[in-house]
Amino acid sequence: MEESPITDAVLGERVPSRPRLKAVEPLTRGRVEPLCVEEVRSLAAFNALEAEWNALVKRVDDQVFYRHEFMRCWIENFAPGAALRILTARNALGMLVAVLGLQEEQGHQYGVPVRQLSSLTNKHSCRFDLVAEEPRRAAVAFLSHLMGDPSWEVLRLSDVPEGGAAWELLDAARGAGMPWGAWPSARSPYLVLPSTVAAWTKGRSNAKPLRRRRRRLEEKGRVEVECVAEVEGLGSKLEEAFALEQSGWKAQEGTAISQAEHRRGFYTGLARTAAERGWLGLYFLRLDGRAIAFQYGLEYAGRYLAMKPGYDETLAEVSPGHLLTENLIQDCIGRGLGELDLLGDDAPYKREWTEQVRQHHWLFIYRDTWMGQTLQRSKFRWAPVAKRMVGRWVRRR
Repeated sequence: MEESPITDAVLGERVPSRPRLKAVEPLTRGRVEPLCVEEVRSLAAFNALEAEWNALVKRVDDQVFYRHEFMRCWIENFAPGAALRILTARNALGMLVAVLGLQEEQGHQYGVPVRQLSSLTNKHSCRFDLVAEEPRRAAVAFLSHLMGDPSWEVLRLSDVPEGGAAWELLDAARGAGMPWGAWPSARSPYLVLPSTVAAWTKGRSNAKPLRRRRRRLEEKGRVEVECVAEVEGLGSKLEEAFALEQSGWKAQEGTAISQAEHRRGFYTGLARTAAERGWLGLYFLRLDGRAIAFQYGLEYAGRYLAMKPGYDETLAEVSPGHLLTENLIQDCIGRGLGELDLLGDDAPYKREWTEQVRQHHWLFIYRDTWMGQTLQRSKFRWAPVAKRMVGRWVRRR
């Protein structure tokens, strides 16, 4: 299991296992041409970067969440009126070598209004990072650019994977004497897939229980698995999946995709884009033709990325979601994929398949002002201490 070296919420003292930066340390011997940093503040200007942006992602860290299409779909649906502050860096030849997707917004920390620059993310984004050919150099260039702008008090990046390039921003901030901190967020389970189904099946603790449940389901009717990957007919398939998701507990909590136009727009638009580019993997488990479980996911760069599951809760006794996952894994292995990434937060149903997790964090950098220092101390020192004191008091009662 991948474990985080960070064990406390008060994290303003060290960055986990990252190279150390000094404030104005030369990054290589000899003269280094400075990077040209510019801000993209409109969706039209962002759209114009698509080819260069994706070429950079491909060279640096080829994850679908960092691609231009994914971020554009997110902006159009979750932040259509956002004040974009997307940072770009070019080298002396004019080549795009680093990007950091930010927006300017008014936030709050413990009830105090805070002017912040935040990553273009929410819980539907899954993962975020600085994308840079030379993360250390890009971090210094971006932070130097932002230090000259007094319009913000905190820079907040959400769900950065441990070991991601954005950790260099914390190193650069510390080297410049700026308050900073990191807060653990999602622990996302993932499964490294073997080369054969037989190798995966051997020793599985849930293999026999699932065989029994599959037999019980087959007694009810014809059981089939369908994988939707094409644009043709996609709309009706998505509606079928959305309706199935809304039939369960998510509808009661108001978190089902179809209960909010921005969520529906994002997952519909992303599915269409993914189908056009050959990334879509929308799986259904059917009983006599009726969908009883689905998995909305993307297949990209040798991974299956499981973004949204759903199942018929009236059939919970036969675990249709687990039965579909079993078929999905077998299909992924058969097509030579190397990993199933279950994304999001840790959950018992995900641990049915793996004990490996990826730790993510929220990263914070504050301006070196009285306000910035106070905000950092309140979040990473005073609040955690108060929480521990209250916990001790409750336990002693």
